[in-house]
Amino acid sequence: MRTKDRQEILMTEKGSHVWLKDITENEKVSGCYLVKEKKAGTTRKGDPFLSLVLADRTGEIEARIWEGADELSPLFFEGDIVQIEGHSSSYKGKLQITLSNLDVPQLDVDPAVFLESSTYDSSEMMKDLREILRRVKNAHLRRLIDRFMGDSDFISGFEKAPAAKNFHHNYLGGLLEHTLSVCRMAINVSKHYPQLDRDLLLTAAFLHDIGKIEELRFDLRFDYTDRGRLIGHVVLGVIMLDKKLDELKKFPKDLAARLKHMILSHHGEYEFGSPKKPKFLEAFALHLIDDLDAKINGLGRFMDKDQQEGAWTDFNRLFERYFLKGTLAPSLEEKSEESRETDGKQGTLFSS
Repeated sequence: MRTKDRQEILMTEKGSHVWLKDITENEKVSGCYLVKEKKAGTTRKGDPFLSLVLADRTGEIEARIWEGADELSPLFFEGDIVQIEGHSSSYKGKLQITLSNLDVPQLDVDPAVFLESSTYDSSEMMKDLREILRRVKNAHLRRLIDRFMGDSDFISGFEKAPAAKNFHHNYLGGLLEHTLSVCRMAINVSKHYPQLDRDLLLTAAFLHDIGKIEELRFDLRFDYTDRGRLIGHVVLGVIMLDKKLDELKKFPKDLAARLKHMILSHHGEYEFGSPKKPKFLEAFALHLIDDLDAKINGLGRFMDKDQQEGAWTDFNRLFERYFLKGTLAPSLEEKSEESRETDGKQGTLFSS
Protein backbone atom coordinates (compact mmCIF):
# COMPACT_ATOMS: atom_id res chain seq x y z
CA MET A 1 0.00 0.00 0.00
CA ARG A 2 1.40 3.37 -0.99
CA THR A 3 0.04 6.91 -0.82
CA LYS A 4 -0.22 8.93 -4.03
CA ASP A 5 0.80 12.56 -3.92
CA ARG A 6 -1.59 15.31 -4.94
CA GLN A 7 0.18 16.19 -8.18
CA GLU A 8 -0.03 12.62 -9.51
CA ILE A 9 -3.73 12.42 -8.67
CA LEU A 10 -4.53 15.66 -10.45
CA MET A 11 -2.66 14.47 -13.53
CA THR A 12 -4.69 11.27 -13.46
CA GLU A 13 -7.97 13.20 -13.29
CA LYS A 14 -7.04 15.50 -16.16
CA GLY A 15 -5.22 13.02 -18.36
CA SER A 16 -5.32 9.23 -18.26
CA HIS A 17 -8.39 8.84 -16.05
CA VAL A 18 -10.90 6.42 -17.57
CA TRP A 19 -14.48 7.60 -17.04
CA LEU A 20 -16.73 4.74 -16.00
CA LYS A 21 -19.12 5.32 -18.90
CA ASP A 22 -16.26 4.64 -21.32
CA ILE A 23 -15.18 1.30 -19.84
CA THR A 24 -15.81 -1.70 -22.09
CA GLU A 25 -15.42 -5.41 -21.60
CA ASN A 26 -12.01 -7.04 -21.38
CA GLU A 27 -9.72 -4.06 -20.84
CA LYS A 28 -7.29 -2.80 -18.22
CA VAL A 29 -8.72 -0.11 -15.96
CA SER A 30 -6.93 2.39 -13.72
CA GLY A 31 -7.95 5.63 -12.11
CA CYS A 32 -9.45 7.37 -9.09
CA TYR A 33 -13.02 6.49 -8.13
CA LEU A 34 -15.45 7.01 -5.30
CA VAL A 35 -16.38 3.99 -3.18
CA LYS A 36 -20.15 4.27 -3.21
CA GLU A 37 -20.81 0.90 -1.57
CA LYS A 38 -18.62 -1.63 0.21
CA LYS A 39 -19.66 -5.06 1.43
CA ALA A 40 -17.66 -7.99 2.77
CA GLY A 41 -18.48 -11.56 1.80
CA THR A 42 -17.08 -15.07 1.65
CA THR A 43 -16.83 -17.50 -1.23
CA ARG A 44 -18.23 -21.03 -1.11
CA LYS A 45 -14.80 -22.16 0.01
CA GLY A 46 -14.88 -19.66 2.88
CA ASP A 47 -12.37 -17.21 1.44
CA PRO A 48 -13.08 -13.50 2.14
CA PHE A 49 -13.77 -11.02 -0.66
CA LEU A 50 -14.97 -7.43 -1.01
CA SER A 51 -17.84 -6.30 -3.19
CA LEU A 52 -17.69 -2.63 -4.18
CA VAL A 53 -19.67 -0.13 -6.20
CA LEU A 54 -17.29 2.43 -7.68
CA ALA A 55 -18.53 5.74 -9.05
CA ASP A 56 -17.55 8.91 -10.84
CA ARG A 57 -19.72 11.63 -12.34
CA THR A 58 -20.47 9.51 -15.41
CA GLY A 59 -21.93 6.50 -13.60
CA GLU A 60 -21.07 3.53 -11.43
CA ILE A 61 -19.76 -0.02 -11.78
CA GLU A 62 -19.44 -3.09 -9.57
CA ALA A 63 -15.97 -4.26 -8.54
CA ARG A 64 -14.56 -7.23 -6.66
CA ILE A 65 -11.44 -7.77 -4.57
CA TRP A 66 -10.68 -11.48 -4.34
CA GLU A 67 -7.08 -11.40 -3.05
CA GLY A 68 -5.99 -9.60 0.10
CA ALA A 69 -9.53 -8.57 1.03
CA ASP A 70 -8.93 -8.84 4.79
CA GLU A 71 -5.79 -6.67 4.61
CA LEU A 72 -7.32 -4.01 2.37
CA SER A 73 -10.74 -3.70 3.99
CA PRO A 74 -9.68 -1.65 7.08
CA LEU A 75 -7.89 0.89 4.89
CA PHE A 76 -10.88 2.46 3.17
CA PHE A 77 -14.58 3.09 3.71
CA GLU A 78 -17.69 4.09 1.83
CA GLY A 79 -17.28 7.69 0.71
CA ASP A 80 -13.50 7.40 0.22
CA ILE A 81 -11.65 8.04 -3.03
CA VAL A 82 -9.47 5.09 -4.06
CA GLN A 83 -6.91 4.63 -6.82
CA ILE A 84 -7.46 1.26 -8.46
CA GLU A 85 -6.01 -1.03 -11.08
CA GLY A 86 -7.98 -3.91 -12.48
CA HIS A 87 -9.51 -5.70 -15.43
CA SER A 88 -13.06 -5.38 -16.75
CA SER A 89 -15.22 -8.35 -17.66
CA SER A 90 -18.88 -9.26 -18.07
CA TYR A 91 -20.76 -11.15 -15.36
CA LYS A 92 -24.43 -12.02 -15.84
CA GLY A 93 -24.69 -9.44 -18.58
CA LYS A 94 -23.17 -6.59 -16.52
CA LEU A 95 -19.72 -5.05 -16.56
CA GLN A 96 -17.58 -5.70 -13.50
CA ILE A 97 -14.00 -4.86 -12.54
CA THR A 98 -11.76 -7.37 -10.80
CA LEU A 99 -9.25 -5.31 -8.84
CA SER A 100 -5.57 -6.25 -8.74
CA ASN A 101 -4.40 -3.19 -6.78
CA LEU A 102 -5.99 -0.53 -4.58
CA ASP A 103 -4.43 2.53 -2.96
CA VAL A 104 -5.93 5.29 -0.82
CA PRO A 105 -4.65 8.72 -1.93
CA GLN A 106 -4.55 11.78 0.31
CA LEU A 107 -6.01 14.72 -1.59
CA ASP A 108 -8.60 17.44 -1.69
CA VAL A 109 -11.16 16.68 -4.36
CA ASP A 110 -13.99 18.37 -6.16
CA PRO A 111 -17.14 16.33 -5.46
CA ALA A 112 -18.37 17.16 -8.97
CA VAL A 113 -15.63 14.89 -10.38
CA PHE A 114 -16.94 11.85 -8.56
CA LEU A 115 -20.62 12.59 -8.06
CA GLU A 116 -23.08 12.80 -10.91
CA SER A 117 -24.46 16.28 -11.55
CA SER A 118 -27.54 17.59 -13.27
CA THR A 119 -27.10 17.93 -17.01
CA TYR A 120 -28.56 21.44 -16.71
CA ASP A 121 -26.53 24.48 -15.68
CA SER A 122 -27.34 25.42 -12.08
CA SER A 123 -27.07 29.17 -12.65
CA GLU A 124 -29.49 28.98 -15.58
CA MET A 125 -31.91 26.88 -13.52
CA MET A 126 -31.79 29.39 -10.66
CA LYS A 127 -32.41 32.21 -13.11
CA ASP A 128 -35.43 30.39 -14.55
CA LEU A 129 -36.77 29.61 -11.08
CA ARG A 130 -36.51 33.24 -9.98
CA GLU A 131 -38.36 34.32 -13.13
CA ILE A 132 -41.18 31.85 -12.46
CA LEU A 133 -41.52 32.83 -8.80
CA ARG A 134 -41.82 36.50 -9.75
CA ARG A 135 -45.25 35.56 -11.14
CA VAL A 136 -46.55 35.15 -7.59
CA LYS A 137 -48.78 38.19 -6.99
CA ASN A 138 -49.86 37.55 -3.40
CA ALA A 139 -47.83 40.06 -1.35
CA HIS A 140 -47.49 37.76 1.68
CA LEU A 141 -46.25 34.84 -0.41
CA ARG A 142 -43.86 37.08 -2.34
CA ARG A 143 -42.28 38.31 0.89
CA LEU A 144 -41.92 34.74 2.07
CA ILE A 145 -40.27 33.68 -1.19
CA ASP A 146 -37.93 36.67 -0.99
CA ARG A 147 -36.86 35.58 2.52
CA PHE A 148 -35.69 32.25 1.13
CA MET A 149 -34.20 33.66 -2.07
CA GLY A 150 -32.27 36.28 -0.07
CA ASP A 151 -30.74 33.66 2.25
CA SER A 152 -27.28 32.89 0.81
CA ASP A 153 -26.80 29.79 2.98
CA PHE A 154 -30.13 28.40 1.84
CA ILE A 155 -29.40 29.10 -1.83
CA SER A 156 -25.95 27.51 -1.60
CA GLY A 157 -27.42 24.24 -0.32
CA PHE A 158 -30.47 24.43 -2.56
CA GLU A 159 -28.34 24.67 -5.73
CA LYS A 160 -26.13 21.70 -4.86
CA ALA A 161 -28.39 19.24 -3.04
CA PRO A 162 -29.75 16.06 -4.63
CA ALA A 163 -33.51 15.54 -4.50
CA ALA A 164 -33.14 12.00 -3.15
CA LYS A 165 -30.53 9.45 -2.13
CA ASN A 166 -31.54 6.78 -4.61
CA PHE A 167 -34.56 6.90 -6.91
CA HIS A 168 -35.09 10.28 -8.55
CA HIS A 169 -32.90 13.31 -9.25
CA ASN A 170 -30.24 11.66 -7.08
CA TYR A 171 -27.34 13.81 -8.25
CA LEU A 172 -25.81 17.21 -7.50
CA GLY A 173 -28.28 19.91 -8.50
CA GLY A 174 -31.10 17.39 -8.51
CA LEU A 175 -33.20 19.27 -5.94
CA LEU A 176 -33.05 22.49 -7.97
CA GLU A 177 -33.84 20.62 -11.20
CA HIS A 178 -36.79 18.80 -9.61
CA THR A 179 -38.13 21.95 -7.94
CA LEU A 180 -37.94 23.93 -11.17
CA SER A 181 -39.76 21.16 -13.03
CA VAL A 182 -42.52 20.96 -10.40
CA CYS A 183 -42.92 24.76 -10.51
CA ARG A 184 -43.21 24.73 -14.29
CA MET A 185 -45.88 22.05 -14.13
CA ALA A 186 -47.68 23.96 -11.39
CA ILE A 187 -48.00 26.92 -13.77
CA ASN A 188 -49.45 24.71 -16.52
CA VAL A 189 -51.81 22.85 -14.19
CA SER A 190 -53.15 26.09 -12.74
CA LYS A 191 -53.85 27.33 -16.28
CA HIS A 192 -55.77 24.15 -17.07
CA TYR A 193 -57.67 24.26 -13.77
CA PRO A 194 -58.41 27.96 -13.12
CA GLN A 195 -60.22 27.10 -9.85
CA LEU A 196 -56.80 26.45 -8.29
CA ASP A 197 -55.02 29.20 -6.39
CA ARG A 198 -51.96 29.56 -8.64
CA ASP A 199 -49.94 31.63 -6.15
CA LEU A 200 -50.45 29.09 -3.38
CA LEU A 201 -49.68 26.11 -5.63
CA LEU A 202 -46.56 27.73 -7.07
CA THR A 203 -45.20 28.80 -3.68
CA ALA A 204 -45.76 25.32 -2.25
CA ALA A 205 -44.12 23.78 -5.34
CA PHE A 206 -41.03 25.84 -4.55
CA LEU A 207 -41.04 24.94 -0.85
CA HIS A 208 -42.24 21.32 -0.85
CA ASP A 209 -38.78 19.67 -0.74
CA ILE A 210 -36.62 22.31 0.96
CA GLY A 211 -36.11 19.95 3.90
CA LYS A 212 -33.87 17.84 1.62
CA ILE A 213 -31.12 20.38 2.21
CA GLU A 214 -30.94 19.31 5.86
CA GLU A 215 -32.03 15.70 5.36
CA LEU A 216 -29.20 14.72 3.01
CA ARG A 217 -25.44 15.06 3.10
CA PHE A 218 -23.77 15.47 -0.28
CA ASP A 219 -20.04 15.91 0.18
CA LEU A 220 -18.47 12.79 -1.38
CA ARG A 221 -21.51 10.58 -1.05
CA PHE A 222 -25.23 10.91 -0.71
CA ASP A 223 -26.48 9.78 2.67
CA TYR A 224 -28.89 10.83 5.38
CA THR A 225 -27.85 13.23 8.11
CA ASP A 226 -28.73 12.43 11.71
CA ARG A 227 -31.57 14.97 11.56
CA GLY A 228 -32.65 13.46 8.27
CA ARG A 229 -32.98 10.00 9.78
CA LEU A 230 -34.60 11.23 12.99
CA ILE A 231 -37.00 13.81 11.55
CA GLY A 232 -37.12 13.51 7.75
CA HIS A 233 -37.29 16.15 5.03
CA VAL A 234 -41.07 16.62 5.21
CA VAL A 235 -41.05 17.81 8.83
CA LEU A 236 -37.69 19.54 8.42
CA GLY A 237 -39.24 21.56 5.60
CA VAL A 238 -42.03 22.76 7.89
CA ILE A 239 -39.46 23.72 10.54
CA MET A 240 -37.53 25.75 7.94
CA LEU A 241 -40.77 27.39 6.82
CA ASP A 242 -41.68 28.27 10.42
CA LYS A 243 -38.37 30.05 10.90
CA LYS A 244 -39.02 32.29 7.91
CA LEU A 245 -42.62 32.92 8.95
CA ASP A 246 -41.40 34.10 12.35
CA GLU A 247 -39.52 36.86 10.54
CA LEU A 248 -42.66 38.10 8.78
CA LYS A 249 -45.23 40.25 10.54
CA LYS A 250 -48.95 39.79 9.91
CA PHE A 251 -48.54 36.69 7.70
CA PRO A 252 -52.07 35.20 7.51
CA LYS A 253 -52.43 32.17 9.76
CA ASP A 254 -54.76 30.44 7.30
CA LEU A 255 -52.21 30.83 4.50
CA ALA A 256 -49.41 29.55 6.74
CA ALA A 257 -51.49 26.51 7.70
CA ARG A 258 -52.21 25.72 4.04
CA LEU A 259 -48.53 25.93 3.11
CA LYS A 260 -47.53 23.67 6.00
CA HIS A 261 -50.23 21.17 5.07
CA MET A 262 -49.01 21.08 1.47
CA ILE A 263 -45.48 20.29 2.59
CA LEU A 264 -46.72 17.67 5.07
CA SER A 265 -49.02 15.99 2.54
CA HIS A 266 -47.05 16.12 -0.72
CA HIS A 267 -46.15 12.40 -0.54
CA GLY A 268 -49.86 11.68 -0.68
CA GLU A 269 -50.20 8.53 1.42
CA TYR A 270 -49.12 7.48 4.90
CA GLU A 271 -47.24 4.43 3.55
CA PHE A 272 -45.10 6.76 1.43
CA GLY A 273 -43.97 8.82 4.42
CA SER A 274 -46.66 11.47 4.31
CA PRO A 275 -47.73 12.65 7.79
CA LYS A 276 -50.96 13.94 6.25
CA LYS A 277 -53.06 13.14 3.19
CA PRO A 278 -53.90 16.07 0.87
CA LYS A 279 -57.09 17.74 2.06
CA PHE A 280 -57.73 20.52 -0.49
CA LEU A 281 -57.33 20.91 -4.23
CA GLU A 282 -53.95 22.66 -4.34
CA ALA A 283 -52.46 20.10 -1.94
CA PHE A 284 -53.79 17.24 -4.06
CA ALA A 285 -52.47 18.86 -7.25
CA LEU A 286 -49.01 19.33 -5.71
CA HIS A 287 -48.85 15.68 -4.68
CA LEU A 288 -49.71 14.47 -8.19
CA ILE A 289 -47.28 16.86 -9.89
CA ASP A 290 -44.45 15.92 -7.53
CA ASP A 291 -45.16 12.21 -7.97
CA LEU A 292 -45.21 12.50 -11.76
CA ASP A 293 -41.92 14.37 -11.98
CA ALA A 294 -40.16 12.00 -9.58
CA LYS A 295 -41.33 8.87 -11.38
CA ILE A 296 -40.63 10.10 -14.90
CA ASN A 297 -37.10 11.05 -13.87
CA GLY A 298 -36.44 7.92 -11.82
CA LEU A 299 -37.87 5.46 -14.32
CA GLY A 300 -36.24 7.24 -17.25
CA ARG A 301 -32.84 6.94 -15.59
CA PHE A 302 -33.49 3.30 -14.72
CA MET A 303 -34.30 2.52 -18.35
CA ASP A 304 -31.34 4.52 -19.69
CA LYS A 305 -28.92 2.65 -17.43
CA ASP A 306 -30.40 -0.79 -18.05
CA GLN A 307 -27.90 -3.17 -19.68
CA GLN A 308 -30.29 -5.96 -20.62
CA GLU A 309 -30.33 -6.92 -24.29
CA GLY A 310 -33.63 -6.72 -26.12
CA ALA A 311 -36.71 -4.57 -25.75
CA TRP A 312 -37.31 -5.09 -22.01
CA THR A 313 -35.44 -3.89 -18.93
CA ASP A 314 -34.28 -6.01 -16.04
CA PHE A 315 -36.93 -6.55 -13.32
CA ASN A 316 -37.55 -3.36 -11.33
CA ARG A 317 -38.05 -4.34 -7.68
CA LEU A 318 -39.49 -0.97 -6.66
CA PHE A 319 -42.35 -1.17 -9.18
CA GLU A 320 -42.38 -4.98 -9.40
CA ARG A 321 -42.40 -5.17 -13.18
CA TYR A 322 -40.32 -5.11 -16.35
CA PHE A 323 -40.40 -1.97 -18.51
CA LEU A 324 -40.51 -1.76 -22.29
CA LYS A 325 -37.55 0.28 -23.52
CA GLY A 326 -37.34 -0.69 -27.20
CA THR A 327 -39.31 -1.86 -30.21
CA LEU A 328 -41.66 -4.79 -29.84
CA ALA A 329 -40.59 -7.93 -31.70
CA PRO A 330 -42.82 -8.63 -34.73
CA SER A 331 -45.57 -11.21 -34.18
CA LEU A 332 -45.81 -14.43 -36.18
CA GLU A 333 -48.61 -12.88 -38.22
CA GLU A 334 -46.48 -9.81 -39.00
CA LYS A 335 -43.52 -12.01 -39.95
CA SER A 336 -45.76 -14.05 -42.23
CA GLU A 337 -47.09 -10.89 -43.90
CA GLU A 338 -43.54 -9.58 -44.36
CA SER A 339 -42.52 -12.89 -45.90
CA ARG A 340 -45.43 -12.77 -48.38
CA GLU A 341 -44.49 -9.22 -49.39
CA THR A 342 -40.86 -10.27 -49.91
CA ASP A 343 -41.90 -13.32 -51.96
CA GLY A 344 -44.13 -11.11 -54.10
CA LYS A 345 -41.31 -8.68 -54.81
CA GLN A 346 -38.94 -11.53 -55.69
CA GLY A 347 -41.52 -12.99 -58.07
CA THR A 348 -41.82 -9.69 -59.88
CA LEU A 349 -38.07 -9.22 -59.97
CA PHE A 350 -37.28 -12.58 -61.54
CA SER A 351 -40.44 -13.06 -63.61
CA SER A 352 -38.79 -11.50 -66.64
